Amino acid sequence: MLEYTRPSILEFYDSELSAMIAADRGISVMEGLKLFLGSETHKMLTDASLKMWYFSPVAIFDMWENEVATGNPRNSFYICGDEI
Repeated sequence: MLEYTRPSILEFYDSELSAMIAADRGISVMEGLKLFLGSETHKMLTDASLKMWYFSPVAIFDMWENEVATGNPRNSFYICGDEI
């Protein structure tokens, strides 16, 4: 059975990432939140077994940017290291 990340952790990352996306893209925070909530990166963050909360918001943002650019957040340096 899938265990979900605690809501308080998700709230922190949702807030941080939506602000980072908004600043980077020149859009509203709400639009940034919509982009993040619909991403594979967010889906990974909700899966408690992945323990994504060990990564900083900057690392999660990099994963999200890689997802946008390549279609896969796992292409991030924070996950792949220098295997890319």
